[in-house]
Amino acid sequence: MKQTAYVPTVVNLIPDETQRLWAGSTDDARRAMLEYDMNGVLGVDGSFALLAQEGERIVLARSLDRPMRYFLAKAAAGPVLIVAERIDEIAAELARHGWSAQFHPSYTRMVPAHHVTTLRLVGCPDPNPVHRRFFDPPRATLPQDLDVIGRYYIEAVYEELRRWLAAHDAAAPIGVPFSGGIDSGAILLCLYKLLLNEGISPARLKAFTLSIDG
Repeated sequence: MKQTAYVPTVVNLIPDETQRLWAGSTDDARRAMLEYDMNGVLGVDGSFALLAQEGERIVLARSLDRPMRYFLAKAAAGPVLIVAERIDEIAAELARHGWSAQFHPSYTRMVPAHHVTTLRLVGCPDPNPVHRRFFDPPRATLPQDLDVIGRYYIEAVYEELRRWLAAHDAAAPIGVPFSGGIDSGAILLCLYKLLLNEGISPARLKAFTLSIDG
């Protein structure tokens, strides 16, 4: 019996123009993903949701701030992998091809942040994803001294914010969600201190708090 040769198709609805890398390029990032170079992927600074392909092998990775979902549709020619940030974008793409009957929100999958996720599009069964963690810092490396832990925490936050600030428009306002807790308060105060240290007007900094009536 002659076996059907399925042709996998990938539809990536996340354009490269939306990737915000502070250093390196999307080509370098995709190369590291395909090679499972975890240190290379860890070195990708910025906000990203990237897909790389090598034949039937699809590799996905995202930063913590970016959603990245996928859905496997069935077509006569073979499996169709649709990747997008939003569920409604996936639904619209399926509708465009007349495949709306295949869709349900629960069938979509989210790529876990800080992992390189591998899918193999072989035939039409749903792929079994393999997740490799690229952000895996060692634990219990600091003494049980809250002052020391706090200093390391703030220094790390400050350095990340410094790199982030350098990559953005110097005239654009900066918005910070502020709940009054330790984390959002640390971000707000570190940014305020950073702006002063860089000789930039702190008037750029705006704090926002969500208010819900009732």
